[in-house]
Amino acid sequence: MTTVSEAVVEGDWEYRRLHLPPGVSRRAAAIQLSIHAEFAGWELRTVRLYADGTRRVWLRRKKTAESLPGALPT
Repeated sequence: MTTVSEAVVEGDWEYRRLHLPPGVSRRAAAIQLSIHAEFAGWELRTVRLYADGTRRVWLRRKKTAESLPGALPT
């Protein structure tokens, strides 16, 4: 099961970490990342593959008014 952490805002960027367990194939990981990119605007920042097969992925996207709590749409 993929674990998604809360987004962290730093400067003009939002970051989110995904944890992909060892059983997730490379193709399945690519599909999950493509979905995050296509429908939520995330881009790949860093991927770490560990010896046990676990992947830690950092995604980022530009901070927008919609992503800020309490912001009014323009």
